[in-house]
Amino acid sequence: MNSPVSHLLKQLIHFDKLTAQPVYIQIAQQVINAIQRGYLTKGTVLPGTRVLSQVLKIHRNTVVAVYDELASQGWVNIIPNKGTFVLVPEQTTAKIKATTQHIEQANTYSKTTGFPFQSSFNLASNVKITTAKYSINEGLPDLRLHPVHQFSRWYSAVMKRKSLVRKWNQSSYAMFETQLCNYLNATRGFHIQPNNLLSTRSTEMSLYIVSQLLIKQNDVVLVGHLSHYASNMIFQQAGANIKTIPVDEHGLDVDYIKTHFVKGSIRCVYVCAHRHYPTTATLSAERRIKLLALAKAYQFAIIEDDYDYDFQFEGSAMLPMASADANGMVIYLGKLGQSLFPSFQVGFVVAPENLASEAKNYLKLLDKYGDVIQEQMLSELISEGELYRLLKKNSLVYKQRRDGLCRELTQHFQDVLHWEVPSGGLALWLQFKSKISLVQLAEEAEKNDLYLPNTTLYQDKNTCAIRFGFGHFNEAEIDLVVKKLKIAYDAVI
Repeated sequence: MNSPVSHLLKQLIHFDKLTAQPVYIQIAQQVINAIQRGYLTKGTVLPGTRVLSQVLKIHRNTVVAVYDELASQGWVNIIPNKGTFVLVPEQTTAKIKATTQHIEQANTYSKTTGFPFQSSFNLASNVKITTAKYSINEGLPDLRLHPVHQFSRWYSAVMKRKSLVRKWNQSSYAMFETQLCNYLNATRGFHIQPNNLLSTRSTEMSLYIVSQLLIKQNDVVLVGHLSHYASNMIFQQAGANIKTIPVDEHGLDVDYIKTHFVKGSIRCVYVCAHRHYPTTATLSAERRIKLLALAKAYQFAIIEDDYDYDFQFEGSAMLPMASADANGMVIYLGKLGQSLFPSFQVGFVVAPENLASEAKNYLKLLDKYGDVIQEQMLSELISEGELYRLLKKNSLVYKQRRDGLCRELTQHFQDVLHWEVPSGGLALWLQFKSKISLVQLAEEAEKNDLYLPNTTLYQDKNTCAIRFGFGHFNEAEIDLVVKKLKIAYDAVI
């Protein structure tokens, strides 16, 4: 008859011979787990190697390897001619209490903490898992346009640079910052130096750092009545009191700020001057001048998020407000490398030197070493003009897709929707002439293999609209997606 310890081990230990991890390691880890949880107490005699090999139906040499592994880690003491005894080393992890667990739950990991912590409603995920083949997004690039073969060549070349290790040991990467400054000065009308620049992993990371610098609890932050959900989450997490101001075809209503707020009551204004998110409206030149003057008079900061400046199809893009800011009132956020894989896109902050310096201190806490390979490669792509050529090439494709979407919408939704054709960007603002339930529309669309995320739907008493991102669809897919959307619309009405 097997001993109680043998019976216990038979219940506790489960292993898979098909996995890459050796069987003896799997078993040893589960024995350690049993010791930590108190199932095997100090001084317990483990079964002999022959007995345990019969209980677990494994080779005796495997059991010998298990006990050797446990002994090497200090969990058991093997005494010749006497047996193998359980130890509880002082330096090991504290004992895990499992008094309320059933034996079959001994190898499960706890779903909840045994201590309280502060959860955040603001950061709750809005991502929904869907099986739909097609999905509309907020206006993201098409990863299929990424030059995979060229990218492999570029990446390989950077990895072979002898100077790479030396750069890893440096606290800053002057080459990348210099090249990025040159690029921004040439494309956006800036006159900046590396000490005005901070490079981050994304615009969200940029905004998070800026928010930590600017915002204290209950500080007033002004955003458009319709605004970017992720940015609002970041502001709320920083403790901001968000106030909304009207938005029309000319962008944010700056006069509304002047008539409804007084000096000293506003901490900052968040604005997408080039193309307002989500409506794509451009802030007019007149309002830009007024906002800069009001910021100086009222002493508030302007956070200018220029998320899609690079995608301009007709005419020249309006230069950022930050390029005309002589009083240090504007903090400029942007992206670089949107024609590359997301992991090789970077965000950046352009700001007065004192704020940029403090922001770099925050960045060192979050991302001390950065990505040297990424920065080296982007430096060379900027210097050699590859990034500019790739962007122009892809912009032609996106313009064709925008025009194709407008043709399909005219054919299927001319009497249903109103939209303005934007001069750039990867999304259209589609406004329904007669209100419908956008939640019902999304449900019907998903039945037809088309997913409409909640973050693309905007509905209140004055608004019934969709931010329709088209960049990731080719022209054939645009045709199909619009037809699916029309089927869903017909089902709702």
